[in-house]
Amino acid sequence: MKTVLVTPRSLSAGGHPLLEQIREAGYSVVFPAPGAQPTSEQLVAAMEGAVGWLAGVEPITPAVLDQAKDLKVISRNGSGVDNIPLDSAAAHGITVRRAEGANARGVAELAFGHVLSASRHIPSAVAALSTGRWFREKGFELDGKTLGLIGCGRIGREVARFGLAFGMKVLGYDPYPDPAFAPAPGFAWATLPEVLAASDVVSLHCPPNPDGSPVIDAAALAAMKPGVVVVNTARESVVDWGAMKAALDGDRVSCYTVDAFDHEPPESYEMPMHPRVLATPHVGGFTDESIDRATRLAVSNLLDSLAEGGA
Repeated sequence: MKTVLVTPRSLSAGGHPLLEQIREAGYSVVFPAPGAQPTSEQLVAAMEGAVGWLAGVEPITPAVLDQAKDLKVISRNGSGVDNIPLDSAAAHGITVRRAEGANARGVAELAFGHVLSASRHIPSAVAALSTGRWFREKGFELDGKTLGLIGCGRIGREVARFGLAFGMKVLGYDPYPDPAFAPAPGFAWATLPEVLAASDVVSLHCPPNPDGSPVIDAAALAAMKPGVVVVNTARESVVDWGAMKAALDGDRVSCYTVDAFDHEPPESYEMPMHPRVLATPHVGGFTDESIDRATRLAVSNLLDSLAEGGA
């Protein structure tokens, strides 16, 4: 029987009712690493006979695709495809589909949760009281502050609306700005230097640069306001950790928050253990609603592409 690989941890740990649609279409569902991010070796071992792949954020290498002799489609259960070598996929005739916008609300809500947590030092306050210590840090209110968005697609626009609702001024930078998006007078499109210079909170909703270099490096950090909060629910590699650590240690950045890591679990816990880092284990889209939306769209994309390809 032809098989479909399912690798997102939110689906492979316990399955999902929507995966029955794949079985009903005549395919066998295979979980190469149930509940975990699969290694390249596990992916290669499961690849024989696989015509479809419902993929998560696990790194997919050209070497893995070289072994995918029957693979017709990779369907992401999210919008990002920076983990997929698109040139290699195209060379092998593999269609890549995205579940665009499916987890936007979940990620945006987490991003703004990070903003609130950082502005009022919620994690450190909770940690102190839970160990019997009375410890308070003075925070700041969001009303009147400037929220800068680097990347203003579906997630960034949701975060913009949240910021406006809290009385913030919002500046949005995007390589392809949409003039039609003007949710309130407090929102304005801006250049990247303008966003960096004016923002009290910078929230990242963008992929790494095309050459793989970080968007936020030492120069970008130096251009920000002293005491800025930087929120990263995009990808770990969007930020140069060495430069960020120096900015945190030197009081240039008051708090750095991060949700997605290059390796999950991370190979080193230096970053999440830093006293000025607020880290969560990639839970932005890990809600019932986001998982359902993403799975529904990813399964539909997968089966449509398989039908079109006669697989």
